[in-house]
Amino acid sequence: MNILKLNPVFKDYLWGGTKLRDEYGFESDLTKLAEGWMLSCHKDGENTIQNGEFAGKTLTEIVKSNPDFLGENGKKFEYFPILIKLIDAKNDLSVQVHPDNEYAMRVEKEYGKTECWYVLDCDEGAELIYGFNREITSEEFKEKIADNTFLETVNKVKVKKGDLFFIEAGTLHAIGSGILLAEIQQNSNTTYRVYDYGRVGADGKPRELHVEKAVDVTNCVPPTRSTDPEGELIKYDNYSTQLLTECELFSVKKVTVTDFFDGVADEKSFVSVLVTDGNGTIDGMEIKKGDSLFIPANYGAFTIKGNIETIITRV
Repeated sequence: MNILKLNPVFKDYLWGGTKLRDEYGFESDLTKLAEGWMLSCHKDGENTIQNGEFAGKTLTEIVKSNPDFLGENGKKFEYFPILIKLIDAKNDLSVQVHPDNEYAMRVEKEYGKTECWYVLDCDEGAELIYGFNREITSEEFKEKIADNTFLETVNKVKVKKGDLFFIEAGTLHAIGSGILLAEIQQNSNTTYRVYDYGRVGADGKPRELHVEKAVDVTNCVPPTRSTDPEGELIKYDNYSTQLLTECELFSVKKVTVTDFFDGVADEKSFVSVLVTDGNGTIDGMEIKKGDSLFIPANYGAFTIKGNIETIITRV
């Protein structure tokens, strides 16, 4: 059983920038690298495997033929449970919302989307939209979309490196320009666009809005969660850890290694390791900034060595 190094899938959405190429060294024929899908078994972008006996195959193929790789928690889900991205917003993303599982399965035939954002870097003064600045009714929300005044009611938050945003399904949100972040989300690509600054797509036409569905699923209230990681920073001799967030869908930790870190992939869950800075090795395999590793459940103990920052996710 090997640790699998994954090839990212890139998206060139119109709001994207070049940081994933310039700062992470990714190679792509696309001009803009808005998103890198770092752990994905979604039909809209499936990772292939770089190394070992499964090289060239998709991760989807491998977990389908080896369901024990998912672990006990992973096998409870009808589909591969999570999708992890790096997102470079050179310009503002559309204001949007995602449905919950019940609505999404009924209407879109896939999971809903709860997600979290961990801010890796940002320009000075960068901000994003996170919920509303006051509670409004769904009818008022619809009216303000129609008369183009609903931005008066959104909650704008200045961001800094290290912020953590938990975006529960039904939460209005938008990543602002100048923000680079990691997103850990349910395995879904269902997005309802509410507002898009009058932009047009590659076809020269205004991008589609999904107002009726957005009104159906949006919780028109201010956010209640802090933007701080959920756990305290814990320092050890050779590494430090910090719980970013934990819910019934995923558990996400930041692990910063200054010498070595010993982890375990047990029978409960596979482990995703996303390298966000530095370089080193994992069980002797060289890894660097931008690498994404899938460690099958039941792999057992693994060791990361070097000077390296990682985001480690389990389900």
